Amino acid sequence: MALIEDIRLLSQVPLFRDMTEDQLRLVAFGAERRQVEPGKQLFREKSPAESAFIVARGHFELRVTGRDGEQRVEAVVGPGTLLSELALVTMVERKFTAVAVEDAEAMKISRSLFHRLLEEYPQVGRVVEARIKDNIAGLAKAAAAMEHRFR
Repeated sequence: MALIEDIRLLSQVPLFRDMTEDQLRLVAFGAERRQVEPGKQLFREKSPAESAFIVARGHFELRVTGRDGEQRVEAVVGPGTLLSELALVTMVERKFTAVAVEDAEAMKISRSLFHRLLEEYPQVGRVVEARIKDNIAGLAKAAAAMEHRFR
């Protein structure tokens, strides 16, 4: 895929949406493309996450292992979806297994690449901070909506 198409894809992802073309170019140039055949895994649940992925083409099932040991599909995601976002800033483990539904492609963004972006463009840190705050607010809202279950 051409660099300009990668920049366009990045600009559609909420985390990268407000970044400049130069910032997006740095990420697009440093990102790695992964082709994934139908039924193959992009990554496995509970494995260390040292990078995030953006779905570039195709669809992935996000599978979670239940208490009974069986995997169930939590969601199916397509182009423009950012997977394992938190891995860009800290070491975490994968919360699900991503399996290609069809021929698919994902853009891998390593934590070191993202840290380079933050070093070269410190203002990007404010975008990340705002995103984290939004995520925490969303979690708090979801927890408040479930409060009745714990009474």
